[in-house]
Order: sequence, then C-alpha cells, then structure tokens
Amino acid sequence: MSDHDVLVIGAGFSGLYQLHSLRGLGFDAHVIEAGDDVGGTWYWNRYPGARCDIESIEYSYSFDADLEQEWNWSERYAAQPELLSYARHVADRFDLRKDITFGTRVQKLEWDEVTTRWRVFTNDGASRTARHVVAATGCLSVPSRPDFAGLDDFRGEIHWTSSWPHEGVDLSGKRVAVVGTGSSGLQTITAIAPVVGELTVFQRTPCFAVPAHNGPIVKRLAAAKKRYPEIRQHNRTSPDGFQCHGGAVPLLEAEPGAIQPEFDKRWDEGGLCFDRSFPDILTDIRANEVAADYVRSRIRAKVQDQELAEKLSPRSYPIASKRMCVDTGYYEVYNQSNVSLIDINEQPIHRFTEHGILAGETAHEFDVIVLATGFDAMTGALNAMEIRNGDKTLKDKWAHGPRTYLGLMSAGFPNLFTVCGPQSPSVLSNMLTSIEYHVEWITAALQHLRDQGLTRMEAVPENEDNWVDTTNDLADLTLMPRAASWYMGANIPGKQRVFMPFVGGVGLYRQIADGVAVARYHGFELA
Repeated sequence: MSDHDVLVIGAGFSGLYQLHSLRGLGFDAHVIEAGDDVGGTWYWNRYPGARCDIESIEYSYSFDADLEQEWNWSERYAAQPELLSYARHVADRFDLRKDITFGTRVQKLEWDEVTTRWRVFTNDGASRTARHVVAATGCLSVPSRPDFAGLDDFRGEIHWTSSWPHEGVDLSGKRVAVVGTGSSGLQTITAIAPVVGELTVFQRTPCFAVPAHNGPIVKRLAAAKKRYPEIRQHNRTSPDGFQCHGGAVPLLEAEPGAIQPEFDKRWDEGGLCFDRSFPDILTDIRANEVAADYVRSRIRAKVQDQELAEKLSPRSYPIASKRMCVDTGYYEVYNQSNVSLIDINEQPIHRFTEHGILAGETAHEFDVIVLATGFDAMTGALNAMEIRNGDKTLKDKWAHGPRTYLGLMSAGFPNLFTVCGPQSPSVLSNMLTSIEYHVEWITAALQHLRDQGLTRMEAVPENEDNWVDTTNDLADLTLMPRAASWYMGANIPGKQRVFMPFVGGVGLYRQIADGVAVARYHGFELA
C-alpha cells in the first residue's frame, strides 16, 4: 500500500495542473486516472465534431508563459484531437506521467479520523492512503445512459457519444439515427450529415445555438501572444472567465433602434457572448424573450422548411438558461434531402427494435444509432464513488442536492477538496479559468496547513449552509432555474432538482474565496 501527501483523482486539465502545482512545492502527490492517457473530457469524448465552445486562445493554461508562447492553436475553437494533443504536450513538457497511474478507477474513499488520512480503494484491488484527496473528476464525466426499452434488441451498431470508439466509426452511406440535440448531439449531427446515407434526428428539446464562425487564427493568435497577461487578468476578474464584454444598458431601457444592431453585432462576432448583449437578458423574462425571438428569426432564415424551422426553435425555456451551443453549420444541415427530424414530443420513442426505433406509430430502420444523451453533471463523478466517513456517505448527504462551502469542500468530509465542484462558477464559465483558480486556492491551502503544522481541514456546517443558501438565492434572481437543464440535474431520473453552479460569476467568486483565504480560511476548521 502506497502513502502520499495528496492523491488526485483524474488526469484531465485540473488534475494535471494540480499535480504540477503540488510537486513544485515538494508535496508527494500522485494521480489516479481511469483512462489510458491524460486529457479527461478530451480523452473520452471523441465523437465526430467534438469541439470546445470557448476560444482556444483562452481555453488554455496561463500558469506558464513559455507554454503560452510555444503552443500554436490552429482554429478559433479547437477540436478534440487538438485539445487532447495539448493535454499530452503539457504532461510531457512537465514530466507528469511518472506520477500518474493510468487505467485505474477509484471506487471508494474511507476517512480514518485516528490517522487523519483517507484510504483510497481502486478497481485493481489495491489501496493507497493520503493525507488529502483532490477530486479533479470533471463536471461532465459520468454519462447519462437512459434505459431505452429494447436497447439490446437492435442488431445494428449502437454508439454513445460519451464513449465513442477510439478507432472511429465508418458511417459512410449508412442509415444513421442520432438521439439527443444537446451540444454533443448538435456537433455530431453537423459533422456526420455530409457523409451518411440518411440521417434521422430524434429531438426532445431544441437548443439555442449561436454561430462559431470558426476558422484559422494565425494572425489572431500572434496578437494574443503579445498581450496574454492582459487577457488572463481580464479573464480572472470577469463574470465569465473569458473575453466577453457585457452591454451596460438594459434591453428594456435601450433605444428601440439600438437593440437589433447590438444583436447583429454579437451574432456576427459569434460565440457565447451573445447573451451578454444586454444585462437584463437573464433576469427579466421580457428582455429574454426579445433575445430568444431574435435567435428564432435567425433559425427561420437558415432553415428553408418553415415548419421544420419552428420545431428547431426553442419555446419552452428562457434563452441562455441552458448553456447555449456554438455551432458550425447545424441548422443548415436540415436543408439536406438526407436529413429528417422527429420530435419525440409528437412521436415518442416506444422502444428499440431489431432493425431500428419505434417512434409514435412508425418503425424506423437504421444501420447505426448514436446516443447523445448527456451527462450526470457536477455531482455524478463524486457520487459514483463511495465516499465514506464512518457511517456517513457523501452520496447520502447530497441526496437532496449538493452541499458545499465554496464548491471546494463538504462538511463532514475532511481533507477532501473538489476542483470546480457544485456551488462554484465552474460550468457557467471558461473551465480553464475556474480550474486554475481552484487548483491554486487548494495548493495554497495545503501549503498553509503544512507551514502551520496542521493536518486537518474541514468546512464548518454553518458556513456551508450559508453558502448553499447564497448560491440558491443568487440563482433565484435569474431565469436560469426555469429550465429543466442539467444545471438543475433535470436530465437524470430521480435526481433532486437544485440549481448547482454559482451564478455570481468568476470575478465575484474569486473576491469571496480570496477573502476567505486571507481571513485564515474563515469558514473552515483547521486542526
């Protein structure tokens, strides 16, 4: 059995940086990774069209100036192979692999109050101990896999976007179904439509998608490299964690003639800054509906069949209350003669059959079915492990929704840190900005404990309760809880519907968490 100062779970972007940071301070740190290589999200998600929705220039590490200068992104929005190559480059550049155990999954964490250490059990039958554990397990790492009736009856190929074969899948000329139109489904549909014989999309809820205007960025990257310090400083203090300048005048107070041009400008720029056009889009349903109508008008302009355009136009939730998608020609796909859409609200999926899917009264035949059914977000990876302190488990504690202090720790589970955990900005932000901040905060906390000769750190229940209430109260000031989104856990049957991220933004969160640290980790019990 191996003993460590810190055990990190996961070798994605957060796990890699956490390992590098701790090693630099002389900690005995080790990473356990379920996959056979680094990359996390970008190791597992290899489906066609997989791509980041934050610009490559900003979806990158800022902790090393030489790394910033030497890596050259090829596109505005990097695709999965390039992101995986970047993760591999970082692992090799900083010689991280020697402290990573690959192909091994953590199954159980057990706290020992006597030794103030965690015992960590893995699926290979081994165990390790560590003074501290950092769960760098990712917010979207545990797939949601609905139990469709008859799934095993289908004789063709079934592939989940969340575990796409690494060798790829030949879809040329085949009859293909895609179930799901979230980000993974949208990207897959756009990528495969030109090569398949027939494509049938099964949609429950349409998405709001804004254009990426993706393409080469040689000149843009060269300019960014000259001002990276300025870019990074802005990102660390901004609400979103990336270059997104919000409008100052509320839409409901704006001059009528100024609204359309502002939307046009954002649309022409592309990317996720669209919902920052006016500050009241996410707080006033009237302003939100104006923005939603604008996007629906753009969908109608792109899709030739207006009845189909209406089916692709969301009307059941406020725009941006679910994470918007960034598309590279998604709506135009539906102008192809080989692409059709089935609204499963009108024609529910009854079951899978030997030859395809029975939806409504129609039996559809396919060679391949692609399931893009999303993830058990934010809490899924933590709940997939048995995390135990005596007779208490984290899963039981979180049965009615996650409870954390700052998204960093959960009372009753000492010395267990979460990177971008629930009730932190995480998925509402540029993940790399939030990852770096959490890793640096955790690293500083562990250094403080060591310097003070302390061995135990735990969130105080009262402060945790206050933080949970703060997170919920802030969310309720917005329109975001009105959507049945994965932010709410609504895509997982039986999961308590609670808005999980912190909506106050990266900059505000940083001020709060910095203040906690300066106040000698106020709200945490150190012993």
